[in-house]
Amino acid sequence: MPAAAPPAPQPPQLLHCSFYRFHPIAEPQAAAVQLRELASELKGLILLAGEGISAAVAGTPAAVQAFEAALLASGLLGPQADLLPGGAKPLMFKHSACATPPFGRLKVTVKPEIVALGLPHGEALPAPDEQDDTHLSPQAWRALLAQVERGQAVLLDNRNHFEWRLGRFRGAVDPGVHNFRDFVAYVEAHAPAWRAANQPVAMYCTGGVRCDKTAPWMRSLGLQVFQLEGGIMNYLASQPDAAQDWEGECFVFDRRIALDAQLRETDTPLEAVFDPTHPDEAWRLQRARRLNEA
Repeated sequence: MPAAAPPAPQPPQLLHCSFYRFHPIAEPQAAAVQLRELASELKGLILLAGEGISAAVAGTPAAVQAFEAALLASGLLGPQADLLPGGAKPLMFKHSACATPPFGRLKVTVKPEIVALGLPHGEALPAPDEQDDTHLSPQAWRALLAQVERGQAVLLDNRNHFEWRLGRFRGAVDPGVHNFRDFVAYVEAHAPAWRAANQPVAMYCTGGVRCDKTAPWMRSLGLQVFQLEGGIMNYLASQPDAAQDWEGECFVFDRRIALDAQLRETDTPLEAVFDPTHPDEAWRLQRARRLNEA
């Protein structure tokens, strides 16, 4: 008697959605009011600034889908935000299933920048460009990782030190970031050697926004920079065998705490993520505890 077919996977009860877009927003406060209405059925954090939007929200799959459709139709990110002129790439919504509700409430806030990295403010730099061909698909990124193994490229983790410690791409360099200035100082110190060796820098972060914000400044130093399109989350979602390239877990800034290479929640507690003997991580631990209890 043939074995019974395994049951079809059930859709998640909760779906996490993260995205960002660098697009001028003339009136962020007014946009915030509109977004609170569009996302009223969701919980999470939406950041707005004159430079664009960055968000991580969660809800039922139907509520998430409705929000995404409403956002694209709203005009907040320009006409036809998912099909911009010039063959631009669609807005990338990165999804992962949730067993734990990631957020306790919805917060929509306006800030000077959607991501602040403490970059030098000397000569004006080009605006971040999510569309250029330095963004590598997961498949192209895997090919570049082979160059890293041969010493032909530098693999740079553009996240905090505690995130790198919890999990990373194999061979990734840890810049030791405890505050914004650390990444800048590390790149400035190593850029001459990277240029002299003609080594491109392959850079990644959780969702891509930090890399997009940092890349123009790094190119101003004469570096050839490549970025992982959609960040770690896109890579893990699109590569069933991602564990051959990714070791450890990926920290997420919500109540789930950490995901494995298949985007499944792990049982890693906050106390295993942060080192309370380091002042920067001690306050992060306390803040994370408060957020998880809220």
